[in-house]
Parts: sequence; structure tokens; C-alpha cells
Amino acid sequence: MSLFLSLTVRIAGALTLLGVAAGAAAQTPAEPDRLFQNHDLLEIRIVGPITTLTRKRPDDEDLPATATWTDSDGRTVEVSVGLRTRGNYRRDRKNCTFPPVRLNFKSSEVVDTLFEKQDKLKLVSNCKKSSSRYEQAVLREYLSYRFLNVLTDVSYRVRLLRVTFDDTESKRSHDSYAFAIEHKDRFSKRTNLPIVEIPGTTPSQLNPVFANLMSVFGFLMGNTDFSQIAGAEGENCCHNVNLYGGEATGLFPVPYDFDITGMVNAPYASPNPRFNLRSVRHRLYRGRCINNQHLPASLEKFAQAKNTLYALVENQEQLSSSSRKNMRSYLNSFFKIIEDPKAFDKKITQACSGTRLR
Repeated sequence: MSLFLSLTVRIAGALTLLGVAAGAAAQTPAEPDRLFQNHDLLEIRIVGPITTLTRKRPDDEDLPATATWTDSDGRTVEVSVGLRTRGNYRRDRKNCTFPPVRLNFKSSEVVDTLFEKQDKLKLVSNCKKSSSRYEQAVLREYLSYRFLNVLTDVSYRVRLLRVTFDDTESKRSHDSYAFAIEHKDRFSKRTNLPIVEIPGTTPSQLNPVFANLMSVFGFLMGNTDFSQIAGAEGENCCHNVNLYGGEATGLFPVPYDFDITGMVNAPYASPNPRFNLRSVRHRLYRGRCINNQHLPASLEKFAQAKNTLYALVENQEQLSSSSRKNMRSYLNSFFKIIEDPKAFDKKITQACSGTRLR
């Protein structure tokens, strides 16, 4: 029996296991918070000391500001909000002239609004003001999260925003596409998965079905800038991955930050030097060999999601024609590999890390 056929005949059982894993993650699936219940573009105005935010880039103290938007019932809502910068790479002024921002809402002010239950909310915004190249990268990264939402509910929800930053110091303003990311506390509550903060872990402690699905997703994205088991030097586990779960379910490695990937291909992105790749568009499978038995379930999930993934790209009206073409092309190259038994065996099955099970 060929390798491809042997994988195919195991799909039904593996999909059952995938369903069990998903059930363990959310025994009583919860609706996401109101902010993340639809994907309509939300316009929001933030008024505050943007010059100080940009120059000093505080990450341990909030700057006072206000946020204004039109709520779902048509009323204008204005609340106070704290601003600070966050992150590592994009917070460095050498890489981004405008830093990523975290909004800190007062819970009492956002009751019965779109931002109800939001507290410390991460924003991914334009790395360089007035640059369409960087703005398109924000949109491509937003869609990357949406791709993962199609594959599994055990993924961070996002909401696309059009933010006007009004600077009370320079009296200038600029607009930017941005997106808000579900806070990990809210994610934990929605999925019924406890947050796990540890220095590191091992592949055998991960939920194998979910870990493999995320490995194939990493291959789809052209992502090498992550680790499911270790953090960067001086950081807790894991690099661009948060862990959830426990002994009963195994650990769920939930990825985030997709700017340094082939799919997003941000202007500042370069490949991980560890892997000697030509560019971020060059794919490398980083799944574990011990999880190869779960490849049928992972691949079937992608087969089921294929049309929806393409539709997300086609229907995102803010994408430029160039961005749409590049994302479509990158999806094409992924599906060409996983639908070709020989290419699949070479690029994924045989490319796994660790000892192969016989």
C-alpha cells in the first residue's frame, strides 16, 4: 500500500480524534465577545499624546487618551482608554516608525458596548505611517488569523479596524488599518482551556492532533518564526505561541504574530537564519515526526477549508490587486503540494523533525 493511500484510509479515525481534541478544548463552546462576533470594518478614533507614544514607546505605563466609535445600535460611544506600546520586533524604532499599541479600557465604561469585557486589547497597526505597502501587510496578517479561524475555533479571534490616531501634541492625525486580537484571558474562557505559563515543554506533552494541525498551518503560512516548545532567549515558552490546556487534554500550542511569514511577506520580513532559506516565501515544514500519524486529519481539514480560504482573499475588499494575487498564488502553491502524493511525502512527511516512527 502506498504511503499516500495508507494515510488516506486512516482519515476517518484521525478526524474522529481531531473532533475529540476539539471537544476537550471547548466542552461547551462559547460565543466570542461582541467585538469579535462579526467581521465588519469598525472605524474608531483615538485621541491622545501620540507623539509621546511614538518617541518614548512606553510599555509599562499607560498614556491617557480617549476612544470614540459608533456602536452596533448606532450610538456614538466615547470612553477613556490607556495607551502603551507592546511587542518586541515591531516596537523597536529601527524596524517600525509607528509601534504596535495596547489599549487599556476601564471595564465600567464599556459595559453594553462593542468593547464590553475588553480590558487590555492588542492592536496590530501600520508599521510605517502613510505607507500602502505596510498597510497591505496589516491586512494580509489579519486574513492569516481568519484562515486559522476557519480551521479551528481554538485560535485567536480578530476584528478589522480603521483607526484615526489624533495627536493632541502635534495636532496632526493619521489613519491606519489595524486589527484587534482577542485577549488570552478571554480566549481561555471561550475555549475552556486554562492558560499555561512554563519555561518550556516537550513535543510529547502537546496535544498531538492539534500540534500537527498547527504545524501544517505553519507550512501553509511559510512560517519558521515560531516554536511550540521553547521561548526565545530570556522568555517563557513559547516563541510566538501561547500554551493552553493541561494533563487531560495535552497542551494546545496556539500561534500568533504572522508578519514574518511568506503569506504576509511584510516589507521588513527576512527568513530565520537558522534554516538557511532564500526568503520568507520559501516553505519549510517544522512538524514533528511523532505526529505524522495525524497528518490525514490535518490534511482533510485543509481540504475542507480550501474554498473558504480562497473566498476570504477574494472578498476582502481592502486588499490591493497585488496583495490578492500574491496571497492566491501562495495558497495555490500550498495546495499543489498537499494534493500531490510525491510532493506531500517529500515536503511534509519526510521533512518532519525528530525520529521517524516505523
